[in-house]
Amino acid sequence: MNIQKLIETAKMLVANNKGLLAMDESNPTCNKRFAKLGIPQTEEARRAYRELIITTPGLGEYISGAILYDETIHQQTPDGTPFVQVIINAGIIPGIKVDIGAKDMAGHPGEKITEGLDGLRDRLKEYFQMGARFAKWRAVITIADGIPSRGCIEANAQALARYAALCQEAGLVSIVEPEVLMDGVHSLSRCGEVTEEVLRTVFKQLYRQRVMLEGMILKPNMVLPGLTCSQQESVDEVADATVNCLLRAVPAAVPGIAFLSGGQSGELASARLNAMNFRFKSRSPWALAFSFARAIQQPALEIWQGKEANVSTAQQALLHRAKCNWAARRGEG
Repeated sequence: MNIQKLIETAKMLVANNKGLLAMDESNPTCNKRFAKLGIPQTEEARRAYRELIITTPGLGEYISGAILYDETIHQQTPDGTPFVQVIINAGIIPGIKVDIGAKDMAGHPGEKITEGLDGLRDRLKEYFQMGARFAKWRAVITIADGIPSRGCIEANAQALARYAALCQEAGLVSIVEPEVLMDGVHSLSRCGEVTEEVLRTVFKQLYRQRVMLEGMILKPNMVLPGLTCSQQESVDEVADATVNCLLRAVPAAVPGIAFLSGGQSGELASARLNAMNFRFKSRSPWALAFSFARAIQQPALEIWQGKEANVSTAQQALLHRAKCNWAARRGEG
């Protein structure tokens, strides 16, 4: 493990008001999105869509890193150039999703545990050799009656910490993603309570597994009321609840917090990120960045529709959303 290199890479991922583009949807998830728009659910269609994203002119001005899926990191452009090389040439750091998904947790109805630790050490070595310099693992926490349980929170936190330690051993910055889902009727304050408990537990496990905090990035949810909660707080109230929760739970040694969008619209995710930076930038110990998927990609996907003639217009839409989030990091009001 090259400690200095890990620290440098982590800092680069949140430097210059840039953020991460999460293009690591699994094949089934990608196919679902394609099906809604009448796009063929084939490997070639997925390859063409990912090529559209990574060849967007100027993307590296606003995006620091791209999180890939296993299929994507092995793909090439029609002239045989590996996607990883295209990404590096654009000034973007390649990353890779390494968990294999959240599965039903035995003995815990309604709760999930993320799998993928078996064989992870060897997979990380392979991804590093292919050019990846960071990795991502997502844990899923659901709020509902009687859940989340301590057992679910602790099991997922330990898996995140073991993954993060293996990443650093392999020379990869670890993106640690404990996502408290926004589905449900819970209030903003309930989400804040659960998010703080989850984050405190995650960092306790990271400490126990000897993960170097300077060589990781946290990818949390924003503190939000449930989608079906009758009270939906303002952008500023969400910003305050989110950053105050993080100030209580996230050590200052962590270089950056790259929020997930979690199903928010692109505009709302950007507005909330902007409010956080506007209100807290002067006293935040970490960079407040973004690691968005649909909140950047969705307009481009809807324009593309699987048609070559729409590529340029779709790329312009993608670049616009990336630029909006870059601007949100500046927090200029």
